[in-house]
Amino acid sequence: MMLQNDLLLRAARGEQVERVPVWMMRQAGRILAEYRAVREKAGSFIQLATTPELAAEVTIQPVDLLGVDAAIIFSDILVVPEAMGLPYEMVEQRGPVFPQTVRTMKDLDSLHIADAEQDLGYVLEAIRIVKRDLQNRVPLIGFAGAPFTIFCYMTEGKGSKTFSVAKKLLYTDPAFAHTLLQKITDSTIAYLKAQVTAGANLIQIFDSWAGILSPEQYQTFSLPYIKQICDALVEAHGIEIPVTVFAKGAFFARQEIGTLSCSVVGLDWNMDPTESRQLIPDKTLQGNLDPCVLYSSFEQIRSEVRNMIDKFGKQRYIANLGHGVYPDTNPDKVRCFIEAVKEYGQV
Repeated sequence: MMLQNDLLLRAARGEQVERVPVWMMRQAGRILAEYRAVREKAGSFIQLATTPELAAEVTIQPVDLLGVDAAIIFSDILVVPEAMGLPYEMVEQRGPVFPQTVRTMKDLDSLHIADAEQDLGYVLEAIRIVKRDLQNRVPLIGFAGAPFTIFCYMTEGKGSKTFSVAKKLLYTDPAFAHTLLQKITDSTIAYLKAQVTAGANLIQIFDSWAGILSPEQYQTFSLPYIKQICDALVEAHGIEIPVTVFAKGAFFARQEIGTLSCSVVGLDWNMDPTESRQLIPDKTLQGNLDPCVLYSSFEQIRSEVRNMIDKFGKQRYIANLGHGVYPDTNPDKVRCFIEAVKEYGQV
């Protein structure tokens, strides 16, 4: 079945579009009262993410309520470590917490390479339900965390500003770091391939903590593993299923990310669009409005959107925020952002 709106896919593949496509990271979430109602019914974030019917419902909400050009499956990057044998809890006001961590070679004995169907079947079922209920209106984005970002949580045990425990291991036990990173990579490749089989039209890799590494460490402990994932997906699907790499804070690695076999490079708001085009001339760019712009007036939002599109251009570009939308953002401001892209992004 053909998609009714395939703007995002065409832009990702570098084909001509008649309008700039737009979606937002964290678009399915607390900005929507309808999401909060489903979350309350579920009882907890993890219950919501692991109940396919409810996860599918909140995945589709932004398409209906905000008019975005894609859905992104409602899940969490930390389902991968859980599937490998390291469960996590979501603590209100604190975020994810791992009761156990892995920090030594011996700790790795308790982990296994995740079996996508067996260990992550609930995500795949949610994808299948979304595909059925979306009725080919817009594409569905699947995703996973980049291996280094997952490594951070598995070793640190919780979120952190510095991830000094995780970084310490890169210096003190690089053999352990590479062994764990490879296990995460193997699990992630299997998981993302299964997402595509279930119906995902694009894949995004989130390297949320890329910016805590030095350029040299990024070359050693992050990029090679993201490269393995991109290569495996492209080998399996070509550019029919475009891959986006979003490495928050890794402004220093844009040129190297541009050499990966991905189709799209996501930019955060610290990365200048004009400079990024020069560094990454052959790929589609995605981003990169500061989410805090959505706290400003409707007129200022429209002005910032126009300025952003002028810098990126209207081809080989996907409009998005430079990070996830913040939970206390007014949904009307979000709609203003989306409508401004649709109006000004006409070719």
